[in-house]
Amino acid sequence: MSTSAMPRNRFERRRAETRQALVRAARQILAESGDTSASIQAIAERADVGFGSFYNHFESKAELFDAAVRDALEEFGQAFDEHLRGIDDPAELVAAGFRLSARMADSRPELMQVLRHRGLGHIHADSGLAPRAVRDLEAGIATGRFTITDPTVALTALGGSLLALVELRFARPELDGDEAASNLAEMLLRMLGVPPQDAHDVARRPLPDLG
Repeated sequence: MSTSAMPRNRFERRRAETRQALVRAARQILAESGDTSASIQAIAERADVGFGSFYNHFESKAELFDAAVRDALEEFGQAFDEHLRGIDDPAELVAAGFRLSARMADSRPELMQVLRHRGLGHIHADSGLAPRAVRDLEAGIATGRFTITDPTVALTALGGSLLALVELRFARPELDGDEAASNLAEMLLRMLGVPPQDAHDVARRPLPDLG
């Protein structure tokens, strides 16, 4: 789960724990089916909190499920920060992000199922993975690594491709996920303006261990 500042007193800690339990329950539901029709009572029972506690934190189920997706996307972004720390090449960051995502279908299936079911509406979110991707795209443009001129349009292409890759990993688990991710990363780097041979090499550099 994503993390935030530690609450300062017992009341705040309990309140934060209750909210996180509700978010965690909503994430589990989204990961299982993407279906948001579960009742508030069912969500509260899964979270092991009282029914009335729900409205101390959320005005509606829609608000809760949106918070659950944002929580998952922030965890996703933090995983990238952790595993890609020290990489300065924007092209390598893009490629490694796709390749790590394919592996996370195995190492963090719940997280990636949430992304699979609900990620499309958050491609341009102001938190999670999107701002990190825009940062890397802008760095690539500024240094001449990428020849594209519009990072927002590029983010649309990258985000849609990432979601398609995640869908592929779950729909066709028998395929070689690493190879598919590397091939896709190579194509996307070429789209961004990286020369073909360079794109091929960058998309196959050693990856950090997910642990």
